[in-house]
Amino acid sequence: MQRSATTRYPILLVHGLFGFERIGHFELFHDVKDALKTADCRVFVPHLSATHDNEVRGKQLLTQIDSVLRGTGARKVNLIGHSQGALAARYAAALAPHAVASVTSVSGPNHGSELADFLRKALVPGRLPEVVAQNVATVFADFLSLLSGSTTLPQNALAALNALTTEGVGDFNDRFPQGLPGTWGGHGPEQVNGVRYYSWSGVLPAIGLATLDPMQGACRALSQYFMTEGEQNDGFVGRFSSHLGQVIRSDYPLDHLSSLRRSAGKVTGQFDPIDLYVEHAARLRAVNL
Repeated sequence: MQRSATTRYPILLVHGLFGFERIGHFELFHDVKDALKTADCRVFVPHLSATHDNEVRGKQLLTQIDSVLRGTGARKVNLIGHSQGALAARYAAALAPHAVASVTSVSGPNHGSELADFLRKALVPGRLPEVVAQNVATVFADFLSLLSGSTTLPQNALAALNALTTEGVGDFNDRFPQGLPGTWGGHGPEQVNGVRYYSWSGVLPAIGLATLDPMQGACRALSQYFMTEGEQNDGFVGRFSSHLGQVIRSDYPLDHLSSLRRSAGKVTGQFDPIDLYVEHAARLRAVNL
């Protein structure tokens, strides 16, 4: 693995739905951040609403990009967004391309999530199930915010769900198409308005020792709700739905959560997803980003 991958611009790791920077001693991006720092990268994790739509979270990200630029003296930042974090990163880059050197989508639902479609249909608008689901999810998000110290950020679970459906992301893409492929399953433009776009993602690995990880078991259970990409998804996002810009690879043996952490059941010689982030930092460095 590359030992020194110092990028020209700082890296911001942008979390997705129900994400956070730190709760107590637990950091969501702990493995990724440590690996990047070991490779001599400057790394920051912005505070965004755990549940809200892409534009609200994107505006929050823009504010924190400004803070990083002021604090470091850098002219731009590299954004690496996991899951819904990719959409917030895309929004920020579309509105402030002068401040963003690159956007990298990791397991991002860039064309929507079939799981979100299923959940949206399961909730009857305006009736008890929708109200109960929104209240439970918002209370959970508020609890995460309280634990992480980000109590001032707004939460809206229903807005988040609507923003992740195929229809919701389709509307978002109409307004912010930068980096999107012109054909389903293809690559998108690698550079738009001076911003480079990249993506990588995975599909559920074959059943084996890796299934010792309970999170992978949950992703495997959720994958049954995919129709279009029934055999090609990570439990939350379909393989081709994740494509953006230069597609590094979209079939790594990774479930949705394993793309930002090492699996609990990891065995010697098993694929390590954290290496991908350091390799990508070296890739950014190679193009002077």
